[in-house]
Amino acid sequence: MRPEDIPARDQYGRLLEDRGVWRQATTLEAAGELTARWLAGGSSYQPGHFAAGYDDETGPLAGPLAELNRSGLFTKESQPGIVEGTAAQRQYVTGFCSAATAGHLLALSTRTDLVTVAHAPGESSSAAIPVTLDGTEVVTVLGSSENPVDEEQIKAWADETNDTLALLLADSWYVEILDPVWGRNDVLLPAVLGALTERG
Repeated sequence: MRPEDIPARDQYGRLLEDRGVWRQATTLEAAGELTARWLAGGSSYQPGHFAAGYDDETGPLAGPLAELNRSGLFTKESQPGIVEGTAAQRQYVTGFCSAATAGHLLALSTRTDLVTVAHAPGESSSAAIPVTLDGTEVVTVLGSSENPVDEEQIKAWADETNDTLALLLADSWYVEILDPVWGRNDVLLPAVLGALTERG
């Protein structure tokens, strides 16, 4: 096969060269930095996100999310708060972190009205806290652990990143932090960043 015959992008439009960098990321800090670069438009590859870029609703959150990723929380999911007609969303962010960081983020629930759910490594938990509504239908819930706990989940992360990072994520805490107020966008991310930067 000639070099020019090797595809530059995967089936989702993600640049394979950017994926190669993830093969070298073996720490939460490295994963957070690569995620911050993706959020800043410096990469088209994000593990588990099957598109070359993020969703439109993530645009206004990209800068603050990049800060979180550079401060000890390797983010996995997020959404803004929205109230439009019969649709409503609570702002939230989820991610992987150390036990100490999980403790600081859990403490947010003791001094603010934010809700933090912390899942220990290996914990397979399931709850249902509604965060997205379409009329009366619950569309999205939080409360379930996203830690790769079984062999299939670890393999999926390894395929998207590398074996070392996949095993590290299995041994990391997974946290979900949400703002209980529907549509509010000015409290959660600054509070999470404050908890991350004050922990040192």
